[in-house]
Amino acid sequence: MTTPKRRWRMSRRGFLIGVGVSGAGLVLGVTLAPKARLQIAAVLDSGASQPASVAGGPDAWFEITPDNQVTFYATKVEMGQGIHTALAQIAAEELEISWDQLTVKQATTNIGPQDANGTSGSMSVSSLYKPLREASATMREMLRAEAARKLGVNPTDLQIIDGVVALKSDPTKQLTYGQIVQGVAKWDVPKEAPALKSPDQFRYIGKPIPRVDFLAKLTGQAIYGYDARLPNMLYGAIARPPTIGATLKSANAGDAQAQPGVVTVVNDGNFAGVVAETRLQAYAGLAAMQLEWNEGQVWQQADIEARITVGQGSGVTIQEQGDADGQLRGAILTAEFRTPIAVHAHLEAQAALAEVQADSARVWVSTQFPSFVRTDVANAIGLKPEQVEVIPTFLGGGFGRKFGVDVAVEAARLAKASGRPVHVGWSRTEDMRHGYFRPPTHHILKGIVEGGRIKAIEHQLSSGHISSDFLPRYLSVFMGGDFGAWRGAMVPYTIPNIKTVAWSNELPIPTGWWRGLGLLPNNFAVESFIDELAHSANIDPLQFRLAQLPDGERGPRYKAVLEKVAELSNWNSPAAAGRGRGLAVCTDAGTMVAHVAEVAVEGNAIRVLNFWSAVDPGLAINPDGIKAQTEGSIVMGLSSTLIEELTVKDGQISASNFDGYPLITMKDIPQIEVAVLSNGDVPHGMGEPAIGPVAAAVANAVFALTGKRLRQLPLKLV
Repeated sequence: MTTPKRRWRMSRRGFLIGVGVSGAGLVLGVTLAPKARLQIAAVLDSGASQPASVAGGPDAWFEITPDNQVTFYATKVEMGQGIHTALAQIAAEELEISWDQLTVKQATTNIGPQDANGTSGSMSVSSLYKPLREASATMREMLRAEAARKLGVNPTDLQIIDGVVALKSDPTKQLTYGQIVQGVAKWDVPKEAPALKSPDQFRYIGKPIPRVDFLAKLTGQAIYGYDARLPNMLYGAIARPPTIGATLKSANAGDAQAQPGVVTVVNDGNFAGVVAETRLQAYAGLAAMQLEWNEGQVWQQADIEARITVGQGSGVTIQEQGDADGQLRGAILTAEFRTPIAVHAHLEAQAALAEVQADSARVWVSTQFPSFVRTDVANAIGLKPEQVEVIPTFLGGGFGRKFGVDVAVEAARLAKASGRPVHVGWSRTEDMRHGYFRPPTHHILKGIVEGGRIKAIEHQLSSGHISSDFLPRYLSVFMGGDFGAWRGAMVPYTIPNIKTVAWSNELPIPTGWWRGLGLLPNNFAVESFIDELAHSANIDPLQFRLAQLPDGERGPRYKAVLEKVAELSNWNSPAAAGRGRGLAVCTDAGTMVAHVAEVAVEGNAIRVLNFWSAVDPGLAINPDGIKAQTEGSIVMGLSSTLIEELTVKDGQISASNFDGYPLITMKDIPQIEVAVLSNGDVPHGMGEPAIGPVAAAVANAVFALTGKRLRQLPLKLV
């Protein structure tokens, strides 16, 4: 089916598509006019998406078998977020089948609809909601039309119930979907999508349906990248630089080939590796190679922090109205915040299995972007992209790190060299030290309150790159900065004088996508400072925020989540003795989130006892899934807030495993209560928004209890 052309509207995804289409005509060095940049920056910061364009007709999404079972090929990968379940609910809704008729399978780059957008940005449900409904409804009507032809009646004479098409006047005259598809060589696809259901007709959308991947994961049948196996396969190990920025100067096989189990030693310019019968044998063979490195500068943590400081590098104004510069003189409040480097710390490290033939290749890989993997693997082994099939497995966590394609390329190169399938599974140390990271940030905020309202506010932030190193270079030049780094940095309230300036600098360590991009660090600074302004004016933090709600439709939605979380946490009553409560709020990917944290101090340790959250995700497809996503974001956010800190020492990432980079454990997870405020007729993103206000809520609670303002993550009282 040819996807109908849609008029391009301003959205984050739409902007990137528009620039991608026209970018070849841009001259490097030409940037947006300030006003245009501010408008686009606001769109990119919002994280709002629009319907995706997915290649393939309705019959690419579904496979119907004679026993009247339907297989739905999901284009988004399942990395624990429950996306296969939510998408299946949407598909089953318009296809008019019973829930037990449906099986979900992961699409590959050869099987199922082709989705070049990957799984990221909290956009899976929001971007596919309309296209998937239209594809499902169109498939339903194609089946109705074919049934009408076989029964010799008009399509309008037929009704559909649970995958059975029957004559309205005589339901005994019927055909199942499985019977209808028999003998059909080519489907006649309607040019226009049929009318979609109204919300009052929904059977599955909005219902807390159990996850479709639950049984496979419970019983150990689910296949992750680390589990992928083929007959006669081998294992690979790759030479990694010993220090940050080191490059391979020379490589010699040494005694590697003589080591037990070693099959092939690869030495190809800046790429060296070993293929062996077992993974341990591959690492032992690698240790026997003679490698010489150009190590370059020996970096220290102080070098990193010096670069990530407001005023260093290049700065771009991303938000401006009124005259913040003129108003912020004299008696103003100023605060400075810092956040550290963070690693993704997903439980499954990078893993891929590749099988390479003379004119084709297949790769099983734990990835968020199958289409990117296909292109990079093809380039690495001298094939065309259409000769490479990428088969995404389940992901044992992603959080943006499995946007990367490095492990798949490594497996493919070793498989080509050895002539046998090769599995590459990174060790925890490799995953901890040789991926990319959430960059550190530095913030300076200034503000002044007059008459109970913020009169002027300025936010200056500094960060390493997040999105720009993964996108065409001209895009950063065009925008003047890195939109991933400033996500969540803009002040969302109605304030007459606002200015936000984003500073960006090159770092020696690779930095990139991390859950929410810059959302948690930036919201930590902004919402902590809003709290400081409220207390400086002796105004309750909730009432202070309610007094200056955002303009437009966001205002009522902000108000609703703030009031709901206040109700959940009993905000208007004093906290119990020895406890403090803190509030924070944000909007991201079209979703509104408000958190209240309740903390106590035990010795010098901060302990979060209770955590309340109110979430407005637009239309809630699966309320249970939304609650689970919110809880997961809160726990990950608390770990980053209270514990996680990655540092650089003597040219290396200091941590090599979880002993040097601990995560929050069950005993420190608070009681969490989530309220879902389903609102509107379209869903918004849920994978990342709830992580945004976590750190600020906790820091504000610590201040309420102790009177101490903690402005650096992880939060420490001493």
